[in-house]
Amino acid sequence: MAERLSEPILSVRDLHVSFPTDDGAVLAVDGVSFDVGENEVLGVVGESGSGKSVTSLAIMGLLPKRAVVTGEVLFRGVDLLTLRERERQELRGGRIAMVFQDALAALNPVFTVGHQLAEAVRAHNEVSRQEAKSRSVELLDIVGIPNPKARHDQYPHEFSGGMRQRAMIAMAIANDPDVLIADEPTTALDVTIQAQVLEVFERIQERTRSAVILITHDLGVVAGMADHVLVMYAGRAVEVAEVDDIFYDSKHPYTRGLLGSLPRVDGVETRRLVRIKGQPPSLLHPPPGCAFHPRCDHADLPGSCNEDRPELAEIAPGHRSACHFAARLPTVEAADAEFAPLVDHLNAGSVVGPPSGPTELGPVDTLRPPGEAG
Repeated sequence: MAERLSEPILSVRDLHVSFPTDDGAVLAVDGVSFDVGENEVLGVVGESGSGKSVTSLAIMGLLPKRAVVTGEVLFRGVDLLTLRERERQELRGGRIAMVFQDALAALNPVFTVGHQLAEAVRAHNEVSRQEAKSRSVELLDIVGIPNPKARHDQYPHEFSGGMRQRAMIAMAIANDPDVLIADEPTTALDVTIQAQVLEVFERIQERTRSAVILITHDLGVVAGMADHVLVMYAGRAVEVAEVDDIFYDSKHPYTRGLLGSLPRVDGVETRRLVRIKGQPPSLLHPPPGCAFHPRCDHADLPGSCNEDRPELAEIAPGHRSACHFAARLPTVEAADAEFAPLVDHLNAGSVVGPPSGPTELGPVDTLRPPGEAG
């Protein structure tokens, strides 16, 4: 892997999460591994049901008791999965914090926002109620909520959606965490509020140098904030790379499908969107071999794609892919005049997709070694 921005604060190794049901075990996370370092943003992307949120909840220790979790979650060298619940509670909300997807559901409706912030401060610090109140007002000011003293005494329903999301961020950073996990922090917010919330994240990271795990379906957010990207599908990691490599030279058909599904509004000629056919597989009965092969137009069938599970292997420095044909996929050149503006437009906040040029993979026969039957 390419040189990272810093030594990992959090390392996840071979994480598996399954849920027993009457019909069998649902394998929601299947062998995921990644690192995230100080002042680094790891973007985690994938369709709904790909295991993104379950991974984050496993790290936080917030899964239901029936969940079966194996692997390692190393926080500064300590495996969180081996700690007692009391020990995890001391870390949770303190050194490791999370911004949940639905702020209205996460905040308690019968307590003021200020009261909930003050409780988060007092849970990990021996301070007076007045000191905790002062800190909670300061936190509301840090995340950009206007008139924080007055807002401190208001209830969640009196906040707008964007303000509730910022209040959740304030609660997460109350104790200057080393690791901040944000699960879809811009969901259901309009684009103006999204930009404000993401600006808050950037300011917070500059202030605390936290490691951030950003879970999102918005590739524009990923392009603008992430240093590295983990692409998940059917509970597995299918591609891991630096953010520019994901957009300029992705090496997995699923990643290219995600990029191809984005519309362009930056003035280039109109093109048809590339659709990923079919539906995500059942995690109760996942397909054999590569989990993506039933939806992949370029799968080797019958053959390695539906028989052998591809490992997440390094194909270039810092770039890993779980595709049998990753090394032979057509290269997307960053110098391509149509493709080069992609990341720039995403960084600027536009909703754009890949170029109208050759983004689709070639026919199956071009991917097979010479002499193999079709």
